[in-house]
Amino acid sequence: MQPVAIVDSGGANIASLRFALERLGAAAQLTCDPLELRAAPRVILPGVGAAGDAMQRLQAQGLAKLIASLTQPVLGICLGMQLLFESSAENDVTCLGLIPGRVQRLEAHADRPVPHMGWNQLRLSRASPLTKGIADGDYVYFVHSYAAGVGAGTLATCEYGGEFSAVVQRDNFFGTQFHPERSATTGRRLLANFLALAEWS
Repeated sequence: MQPVAIVDSGGANIASLRFALERLGAAAQLTCDPLELRAAPRVILPGVGAAGDAMQRLQAQGLAKLIASLTQPVLGICLGMQLLFESSAENDVTCLGLIPGRVQRLEAHADRPVPHMGWNQLRLSRASPLTKGIADGDYVYFVHSYAAGVGAGTLATCEYGGEFSAVVQRDNFFGTQFHPERSATTGRRLLANFLALAEWS
């Protein structure tokens, strides 16, 4: 089985993520050991909760600088994707700074509550090995109150009162605002694509 290290940063939904990876033939290891993370051929940074708390945990564990230095493919999921950006309006926190931009709170309306929860469609912006086989208009599952705007790193967007980044990439760092482990066929395809990525050179 292909080994994948999942950063143990206190996030929820780890069990379903591990199960989804194992169904794809990946041996998913939950760890906060810097040596194990550096040695893993793939790393996933999950996250559910507040950006400030998540960054505090990563810094306390000595993982913030470590993650930023990794050269293998790294996938941030939901809050994990938001942490890849420079900063977040949630707690007004400085994040990992790996992708330019600031994460902002979604704007709520009577017919558009926040958090944004449920299925929504992807709009592909540019090609990437991460989105191979995923079609424009495919549905994925979101649970979030904050999102990054559209920028140079955007691979796909979603519309929820405005356009935001649903999939991003900069060098070996990738992110999905949605939960691929809860996104049926499209999520499985994206995780399989991530597992197939070569070591970054």
